[in-house]
Formats: sequence, C-alpha cells, structure tokens
Amino acid sequence: MVVDDHPMWRDAVERDLADAGFDVVAVASTGLEATARFPAARPQVVVLDLQIPAPNGVEVTRTVLAHDPSARVLILSASGEQGDVLEAVKAGATGYLVKSASSKELIAAVRAVAAGDTVFTPGLAGLVLGEFRRMADPSEPEDPVSELTERETEVLRMVAKGLSYKQIAERLFISHRTVQNHVQNTLRKLQMHNRVELTRWAIERGLDDEE
Repeated sequence: MVVDDHPMWRDAVERDLADAGFDVVAVASTGLEATARFPAARPQVVVLDLQIPAPNGVEVTRTVLAHDPSARVLILSASGEQGDVLEAVKAGATGYLVKSASSKELIAAVRAVAAGDTVFTPGLAGLVLGEFRRMADPSEPEDPVSELTERETEVLRMVAKGLSYKQIAERLFISHRTVQNHVQNTLRKLQMHNRVELTRWAIERGLDDEE
C-alpha cells in the first residue's frame, strides 16, 4: 500500500514497485483514506509519507499496526530530522528512507522490511540505536552531537575548520541561507548563543580534525 499526498510521487512509487513485481493492493493520499482502506486491502507493507493530511504518518502507523500487528510500515519522507525519525520508530515503523533514495534503494528496502528486517537511510540507524540505548539506560550520558542531523554535523565540522558560510554553501552545493538555518538549528539544539561559542565547543571536541 502506498500513501502519499503528492500524486506524481505516489504514482512513481506505485509504478516502481509494480515494475519490480510487487502487488500494490491500495493507494491513498490522506491519513484518513489510508486507515479506511487498510482493513480491506490488508497489505503486508505500507510505504508511508509522514507529512500527509490528517491523521499524519505517525498516527497512521499506530492505527494500522493496532489493527494488524503483522503489517510492516516503511516511512518514505522528505524529512530526516531526528524527531520525525524517532516518532515514527516509536510508533512501530520498521524502516525509514528519505525521499532522496533511489528506486533501487526503495525496492530493496520494501523487500527487507517485508522479510522482517529494519532499514534506515544511512546516518539514521545510528541515531535510532543511540536513542533506544539511552531509553534502556537513562544513566548513560547523552552525546550532544547525536542530537544533530547528518547535514548539521557536516556543517558544524566546516564551521569548526573556520570556513565562512559562503565557503560552506559552495562546498555543499546549498544556499547561504540554508547554511545559516543549519547553524541556527545547531545552536538551538546545543543550547548555545553564537557562532564563536559553537566554534570553540566544536574544536574542543576535535570536530575540526574529522572528515
């Protein structure tokens, strides 16, 4: 079952899965449609976007798994934010891909999830594992860097090396404003106030030496 509110994206995913030999038993564009069609369709795997008209992907995950615990949910989302990933996993999703994944990666992920494996876009698996380790052992000190996304960490390392926002933007092929947003998000997550404080902290942790 494919659930996405963007028709072109939904159709492309449905087509790729069908071409790979999967039987797409249902499609939906909203959370309400997904939960309504799930009981009759009884899909083995639900490929689900998070940001869909209510209820959202996390709520849909909870609902369909409450109805059929043997089903598997693979999130396919534009977001790679820690909060979104952890919410989805805690709701019961066994896979999480960002939408930059190729058709080949999506097909492999659906096969793996259907077989009972967990699948995550590179960089997200460690985040999830770290969170569940902390849940199991609250006394374990939390690494602040684990709060950052892969891109935020990448930008932080370049800030620590002394690169300007413009240089970082050119290296990562993103806009100057996007670099600023990543730095602001990092400051918020690490509870710091300015770039000087952030740079000093990153250098003390050796992030300027890491590739």
